[in-house]
Amino acid sequence: MLTFSAIEAARRRLAGAIPVTPCARSEHLSRVTGTQAYLKLENLQFTGAFKERGALNKIIQLTDEEKKRGVICASAGNHAQGVAYHAARLGVLSVIVMPVFTPLIKVTSTRNFGAEVILHGDSFEESHQHALKLAAERGMVFVHPFNDDDVMAGQGTIGLELLEQNPYLQAVLVPIGGGGLISGIAVALKETNPRVKIIGVETEAFPSMKASIAAGHIVKTPPSSTVAEGIAVREPGDKTFEVVKKYVDDIVTVSEEEIANAILFLLEREKTVAEGAGAAGVAALLNAKVDLKDQKVCAVVCGGNIDVNVISRIIERGLIKDGRRVRLTARLMDQPGSLARLLTIIAQLRANVLEVQHTRVYDAGKLGVAEVDLDLETRGHDHVTEILGAISAAGFETELKRLDRNGKIKKP
Repeated sequence: MLTFSAIEAARRRLAGAIPVTPCARSEHLSRVTGTQAYLKLENLQFTGAFKERGALNKIIQLTDEEKKRGVICASAGNHAQGVAYHAARLGVLSVIVMPVFTPLIKVTSTRNFGAEVILHGDSFEESHQHALKLAAERGMVFVHPFNDDDVMAGQGTIGLELLEQNPYLQAVLVPIGGGGLISGIAVALKETNPRVKIIGVETEAFPSMKASIAAGHIVKTPPSSTVAEGIAVREPGDKTFEVVKKYVDDIVTVSEEEIANAILFLLEREKTVAEGAGAAGVAALLNAKVDLKDQKVCAVVCGGNIDVNVISRIIERGLIKDGRRVRLTARLMDQPGSLARLLTIIAQLRANVLEVQHTRVYDAGKLGVAEVDLDLETRGHDHVTEILGAISAAGFETELKRLDRNGKIKKP
């Protein structure tokens, strides 16, 4: 099993090659959650995620003969970039097998680091099996993304940094995919201060570690999809399972909507970019998955490699949920001046019109009536209520479409 001394040894090996990332206090998160909240910003690593710690700790210990054979791994992106980057630094050939759904930014970045990228499989498991097959065929060294003591020890150096940066932390929230990150951090912290709580966070779509701990043995969860592809692991490792079972206090899950809201919170309030997996700990804190009131807590923002198209969709969805963007349907008489009068009311209330679709309706009972769909940019729910009231008072029939807290379109 992973030991504290192995993590200390990894810290010495990584010195000078892996920067110490900030453990920054978040005033916004502290106020919203009633805690003293800190963020461990592993998204600031050169490859955009914590994974390069474990990758380097593994590769740097290979024999000269093993380095000549090269390394291979399977990854949805962050482990791939860590392996590719540090293998190139050390003059080692690398081959990376990635699922076909991997975000383009991660595929491109991995190739730019000099690795041979092979897209294979619809899941991590399929990519993993293909990588093992290629490793045997090509005689390469397989670098597991989480179920490896050297990899876990590398990730555990985050725990040592936390001890130095904030020795009075009472709880740490850590995203869980296969369990390598939380295993390393848990050993580093618990072996030093057993009183600190280690809280694992999984997406509801892939609760494999939580299910395994509950069952007392490793459980494989059904296939699914998630915005947090970095922790989309259906089956934890046997090594990480044993460490988590011994050291982790609790495991909670967060929904897709909660993760998306946390990404938006970090972007808007903290001015930091987090991918889905990276925002999981913050999502758990924002939604009070564990009672941590008045405690000093740290959420590990483990990565920031998110596709800009995903960010765009999350921002738009978040604006709709907050009432800052709404779609309004108004029915008005199809005669000159009606549309102008409607738009004048909206302008007077300082709402911004993003899009207008004007449709004439000729079906029975509605002859001479026009329908107008308006996409509006507003200041929030109270502003929307004010706009609806003014439009209705002017004699227009209206219908509002916006998202409820579950992300579904609802009517007032």
